[in-house]
Amino acid sequence: MSATDIRNIEKTLLSDNWYTLNRFSFELKDQNGQWQHQEREVYDRGNGATILLYNVEKKTVVLTRQFRMPTYVNGNQDGMLIESCAGLLDQDNPEVCIKRETEEETGFKVERVKKVFEAYMSPGAVTEILYFFIAEYSDSMKVSNGGGLEHEQENIEVLELDFQLACSMVDSGEIKDGKTIMLL
Repeated sequence: MSATDIRNIEKTLLSDNWYTLNRFSFELKDQNGQWQHQEREVYDRGNGATILLYNVEKKTVVLTRQFRMPTYVNGNQDGMLIESCAGLLDQDNPEVCIKRETEEETGFKVERVKKVFEAYMSPGAVTEILYFFIAEYSDSMKVSNGGGLEHEQENIEVLELDFQLACSMVDSGEIKDGKTIMLL
């Protein structure tokens, strides 16, 4: 498939409330060379970054817990989700973003981060590419309690967990967040 295998793209704005939701109408050439008319809704919330903080000596990781409405409406009884620290790029490069988000959400100020990969997390409907990072942390890097920004209505609980416990929480279903499972 190449760029010449898609034509007659029409974009209709459906919502510009929190982020943007568009409907795309287009023709796509199938494997037999026939053109098919298709329509898809595409949610654009921008790109993001996520990080797993780890401490080799203590054998711990830092995760967060916060309310996520989409999980609540899809059966998560209290809506709380344990996840790796993450945030939207907001026009920053991924490394700058994740350092800022790490300090805001966890209270740890990290200087050195390592990008391990990037991935589309829900490519059937969402444009977002997520940049995945890891960084070693120590208690001396703690500059605040974290918890997120009040003006962003963040109410984030910071969790320092034994690494093996965090992995077992994936097995038990206590950790269900895809980006966190990938980083662990």
